[in-house]
Amino acid sequence: MRHLSHLNTTVQLLNQYDGKEPFSHFIKNFFKQHKKFGSTDRKTISHFCYCYFRLGHALKNISVEEKILAGIFLCSQTSNELLAHLKPKWNENIQLNLEQKLSIINYPLFIKEVFPWKDELSTAVDYEKFCKSFLIQPDLFLRIRPGNEDIVKRKLTDANIAFAEITGSCISLPNSTKIEDVIEINKEAVVQDYSSQQIGNFFPSAIGHSPFTSWDCCAASGGKSIMLYDMNNAVDITVSDIRKSILLNLEKRFSEAGIKKYRSFVADLAAKEIKAPSKKYDLIIADVPCSGSGTWSRNPEALVFFNKEEIEKYSNLQKKILDNVLPHLSVNGRLVYITCSVFKKENEEIADYIQQKFQLRLQQIELLPGYERKADSMFAAVFTAQ
Repeated sequence: MRHLSHLNTTVQLLNQYDGKEPFSHFIKNFFKQHKKFGSTDRKTISHFCYCYFRLGHALKNISVEEKILAGIFLCSQTSNELLAHLKPKWNENIQLNLEQKLSIINYPLFIKEVFPWKDELSTAVDYEKFCKSFLIQPDLFLRIRPGNEDIVKRKLTDANIAFAEITGSCISLPNSTKIEDVIEINKEAVVQDYSSQQIGNFFPSAIGHSPFTSWDCCAASGGKSIMLYDMNNAVDITVSDIRKSILLNLEKRFSEAGIKKYRSFVADLAAKEIKAPSKKYDLIIADVPCSGSGTWSRNPEALVFFNKEEIEKYSNLQKKILDNVLPHLSVNGRLVYITCSVFKKENEEIADYIQQKFQLRLQQIELLPGYERKADSMFAAVFTAQ
């Protein structure tokens, strides 16, 4: 039977995967090597794998096959052949809510076992809600760029794509929605998580005056700088990251977004000596490398393979970056420190470090709990140089 073949292939994949690369890359390469799987097969097997990962560290004492079945039941809302064959009672109750499902599975599953590092969490995290969020696929979020609100919504409506309006510029869609052929990405709207969009609320007080200079020091693909530009296109933008390939992707996005005037340079900001511009900046955006623990509901394999010692490693890395970056903050300039982590060693403890070592004044600090909106969780703090 095909559904049993899907189960066997899922077990095979999980036994082979070692967590050293994103599972999305691993499974894509697997299917490239095994052409016999059609699109429906690939979608089903991928779903089964992610359902297994979503259980995190719970149900460690049962077989891989049984954990897969439990994951499918707890993380799905539509019936499927595999559950109908092996767990018919579960399949009949597939549309129940999570609490009801937990009451009828065969195993003593405690939701807090999914994420075992409660003592490491930032104080504002609702532990139980956070653990439950791993069993839910996050949404896809778009930030509609100024002046394109009606255009984007009309295009989505005309294409029969369902969406929910969160704010005037933020909409959510099912995660699997294909929008690339419907709207002009980066020109009309930017793919950007809800919590990441909320970082814009930390910018108005940081802008202060126009024009002003900003340095997005760990810019990645440049989403924060595009958002900043949309708030004030007089900003004098500088961006940097550790690899040229990252900045090439940013260059493409900036071109699509219509941002032509900016500076960029490659730098390892954790090195003892860095080649950074000699100028000072009115605003430094430090969206630093982190554990990514606030995004693990999007890539739950990271939850399964995470090593607690990594928290300290990232905390030390963040301190090194700040040591090199903050001397470039102008008098009365603002630092916006950002992580997509839920660990206090990367969040509140770094905020304390910034205040104590650099004598910056804390203006605003907040954990952004994405688990309330099927989004990522992030942390942000704003500081002023005195």
